Amino acid sequence: MDKSPNHQITKSPNKNVRVRFAPSPTGPLHIGGLRTALYNYLFAKKMGGKMILRIEDTDQSRYVEGAEEYIHEALEWCGIRLDEGPKQGGKFAPYRQSERKSMYMEYAQNLVDNGFAYYAFDTPEELEAMRQRLHAAKVASPQYNTITRNTMKNSITLPEDEVKTRIANQPYVIRLKVPRKEEIRFNDLVRGWVLVHSSAIDDKVLMKSDGMPTYHLANVVDDHLMKITHVIRGEEWLPSTPLHVLLYKYLGWENTMPEFVHLPLLLRPDGNGKLSKRDAEKYGFPIYPIEWKSPKNSKPEKGFRESGYLPEAVINFLAFLGWNPGTQQELFTLKELIKAFSIERIGKSGAKFDIEKAKWYNQQYLRSNPDKELAQYLLEAINSQSPAKGGAKPIECTPTKAATIVSIMKERVTFPNDFWKEAEYFFIAPSSYDQQIANKKWPSKIVDVIADYKEALASIDNFNAETAKRTLTEIIEKHKSKTCSDPEYSGEESNPKSQIKMGLVMQALRFVITGKDAGPDLMSIIQVIGNKETISRIDYALKVRE
Repeated sequence: MDKSPNHQITKSPNKNVRVRFAPSPTGPLHIGGLRTALYNYLFAKKMGGKMILRIEDTDQSRYVEGAEEYIHEALEWCGIRLDEGPKQGGKFAPYRQSERKSMYMEYAQNLVDNGFAYYAFDTPEELEAMRQRLHAAKVASPQYNTITRNTMKNSITLPEDEVKTRIANQPYVIRLKVPRKEEIRFNDLVRGWVLVHSSAIDDKVLMKSDGMPTYHLANVVDDHLMKITHVIRGEEWLPSTPLHVLLYKYLGWENTMPEFVHLPLLLRPDGNGKLSKRDAEKYGFPIYPIEWKSPKNSKPEKGFRESGYLPEAVINFLAFLGWNPGTQQELFTLKELIKAFSIERIGKSGAKFDIEKAKWYNQQYLRSNPDKELAQYLLEAINSQSPAKGGAKPIECTPTKAATIVSIMKERVTFPNDFWKEAEYFFIAPSSYDQQIANKKWPSKIVDVIADYKEALASIDNFNAETAKRTLTEIIEKHKSKTCSDPEYSGEESNPKSQIKMGLVMQALRFVITGKDAGPDLMSIIQVIGNKETISRIDYALKVRE
């Protein structure tokens, strides 16, 4: 397959752009499929065109119940709004290929009548025997093609009367008659001109013995009848495109053939090979946009939605897996992506699936949301915790308090459920302490400082973060004024006044109040939990330490 390195993308400003996303309902929508849908959607909206969903269910043996509904829900969650489809309808309905079954034979018969296709009557056993013969002859890729067709049972090798008899009495398929010596060229808007010799293409089945078309015939016929102007799909379909080009030519549609765009592969996080479900399991990230419940497996498989990813973060992340705006901007709303998107900026090379980047996008979008909206995540988590740990009373939290807490915590979270994980200590006091952390963060020389601080807190009238901080500073200064003769400092090699520092006290106090060794601004935490609760927690910690 020869690819021209120098290529200028053909513009079609006068076309009524129509694109289609055409998944098969054989299981959940892979995240790579969602990227394909997204690129189709962005291009259509950029060009003022239409986005169509077509369900390609010609292979009924692989049909999975619930898969089509899953596709609709996944697209809707991501904000991809369809103009035409099985649910939306449209003047080119029906949009399920199984419901269009009756129309495909007409086009297959047209190909046969014009000498571009033929009937084949080979049994599965005969096909396997042919492959075995070719293997024995050391043929690298055994195929039913321009050479081997002459040794098989088909309308090319059999007499006309026998062909008619077989058609009437036994199953058959219709195969494309690929020319023996012909160069097939097509223009890919990402990869440039592609040249393929017909000797590399086999005689693909167009109509199966059950009367259903294969993907190759159905997608060409449907794209033509639905007036699709651009076929934007994954790189894995690139080898099939020469075959489709032949079909357009043989059906007389060469002048209205859509333009092709083959998207780069999504690669494993290490960049070695195509991303798969196995990689997702290995690295612990979702591979589907939303949760998938297989009819054959009672255990649901988490999607990005259930893992805590926001749809706008997923869309932004996927947009950059194969495309870039040519600027330093990384955060885009869907409207901004539509405005910035262009096929010219799609790359040829595969894109690494960096889940850490996806997390970064999620962090950015979480932080950009109003505190009032983020508070709902915390309130929902609190409601699910009732009754509270260690007691019968449910946890109480007003929307105002929740908004205050998330404003303090949002720089430290990646997913919505992190708000509860990170903020649990706002509502539940530590009942035990990690001794290893205590030894490091709460040295004995700080115990009296914290005890004195507890006593001083009780006398603060206007309690807030500022007054709590000022009081702590005063207590520290008081302890710094102690003389070197104080037994507390016996054995110290340096000036004891330099030993009681704000940072040292703050880390000990944080550990006492939250049970953690890190977190947001401590005085903001103290202000939220209040004077009495702060005193109570310090008192408990001092007793535990005794």
